[in-house]
Amino acid sequence: MVESKRHRSRRHVDDTGAALLLVVGVGAVLAMLMSVLVVVSVNGMRQARTDADWNAALAAAYAGIDEYQSHLATDTTYYRFGNPAATFSSSSTVTLPTTPANPAFGVGTSGSWASVSGSGGRAEFRYEVDNSKYPTTGRIRLRATGRVGEATRTVVADLKQQGFLDFLYFSDYEVQDPAVVGIPGASCYTDITKTTLKYSWEGRPVGTACNEIAFGDADTQEGPVHSNDTIRACGTEFAGQVTTGDPRSPFYVRKDSNGATCAAAVFALAGYPAYTGTMPMPATNAELKKETRTDLTATDVPRPGCLYTGPTQITFTADGKMNVKSPFTKKTRIANAAATSGSEPAECGTISALRSVNGATIAVPENNVIYVQNVPAVTTDVNYWAATSWPSNFTCTTNVGWKLESGSVKSGYPQTTSSSSTTEKPPTTSTYGCRAGDVFIKGSFAGAATVAAENYIFVVGDLKYVDSQEDILGLVGNNAVWVWNPVNAAGNLVDTSQNRRIDAAILSVAHTFQVQNYSIGSSRGTLTINGALAQKYRGVVRRGSAGYAKDYNYDTRFKYMAPPKFLNPTTTTYGVTTWVETAAAFAANGAAR
Repeated sequence: MVESKRHRSRRHVDDTGAALLLVVGVGAVLAMLMSVLVVVSVNGMRQARTDADWNAALAAAYAGIDEYQSHLATDTTYYRFGNPAATFSSSSTVTLPTTPANPAFGVGTSGSWASVSGSGGRAEFRYEVDNSKYPTTGRIRLRATGRVGEATRTVVADLKQQGFLDFLYFSDYEVQDPAVVGIPGASCYTDITKTTLKYSWEGRPVGTACNEIAFGDADTQEGPVHSNDTIRACGTEFAGQVTTGDPRSPFYVRKDSNGATCAAAVFALAGYPAYTGTMPMPATNAELKKETRTDLTATDVPRPGCLYTGPTQITFTADGKMNVKSPFTKKTRIANAAATSGSEPAECGTISALRSVNGATIAVPENNVIYVQNVPAVTTDVNYWAATSWPSNFTCTTNVGWKLESGSVKSGYPQTTSSSSTTEKPPTTSTYGCRAGDVFIKGSFAGAATVAAENYIFVVGDLKYVDSQEDILGLVGNNAVWVWNPVNAAGNLVDTSQNRRIDAAILSVAHTFQVQNYSIGSSRGTLTINGALAQKYRGVVRRGSAGYAKDYNYDTRFKYMAPPKFLNPTTTTYGVTTWVETAAAFAANGAAR
């Protein structure tokens, strides 16, 4: 019995020791697991913080782009500023602003960063400006880098002014041009002197009293449309965005030009038409004449364009050249605002050739402006002509028009031939001014240029791109842009050929885009515009079966680029057309990567 108890006691002691070892082992394992969990948790927190910084750095870069846009909204010329030491700005002409300074223009490890508002200084950004394409396409490139903690991320954005080229069709007033159809009654105007028309939404009389025009059921707008006025549409199909300055819902009116109710328009995109406010038009296109000055090469005009004087004929050819006849031209560039001195560079044509009946054949000024001015009346102007003086081979018939001829070589407007059936009768006594800054233009265009006229632009034949992806042309008439459609003294069409095509961005600053003699004769076929059309007043291209049917197509390239120096509204903003993330331009310490 004693032996049995001893045995049981010894076994109990052995069991207790084994249990202790098991407890100790389990505790060690648990401790190791806890250590691993702590390490994983800490590393996870670090990774989460790193991920948060990484995402926040991208947001900071976007904030930099927004902040730069705010500068442009305040000062549309802010594109001139940047840090010339920035690698991204190496091909640009930029200077640092001084009042106030901008910390976002910092570069390098000692350079400054701007803080994202509301971040307490934790999120920062800096940006670099590339304005090298602005003079030719109106585009600014911005490289913005955001920094949060040790994370940096970079975004490159293209910015362009929002303006007339955002639309296939733009108008200030949905009425006919008073200069064409006559000045309507005082009730159409905001003042008794009849200087400023009312918009329809300001209480202008509806219908024919103010010569209103409506879109018809045969009209299809294959692109974005905007009018500062009330849009009237009857069964019209609008394929793109439609916006208006009329703040009244439903933002268009189902009435025709006579004020009668008609079929509803069809709007392909949900949410349109919509109210976006008005876009004021510039008073003149005189800003483009500045582009021919040689005294501004260090600032605003690094590459002056070409200036021509008086009635000027331009014919483009597919080889990238143009033939220019401009008999009043003496100097093709001016050296100051008063034009008291000037020059005649070979790239704009020799003066003797320009004033000859055969004209000067030169290369299209690449990415530049061609401006045609009225014959100056100021005696100190280098292109001045006395009222009784005329160029060689040039004759003027008062209230009719002009001719440039020598022997069998002749040109001029109105067009004259040996037959009365093909001799043009001018639409009015003032259509073809002998000293007016008119340009008569046609041909196959290869290049990038803007042609502007102080008076009228006449499109006297097809005006087509050689390469619709590479070529880009702007037409800016201070007054009307006309599609030439001559009639003879008997009231019959001189030209009965079918169809007319214009590849260009068209702007009539103070008047209209219109077909001459649109109500005479039979159909001229289709008027095709591949580009954009902006005008102060609505123009007519067809009445009944006469004139042209419309085929207007938006050039989508205008969403992100523009013809050289093309005019914008007097009040505008810059929008981002494209943006893409790239490799970070700077490390967290500010060093360039």
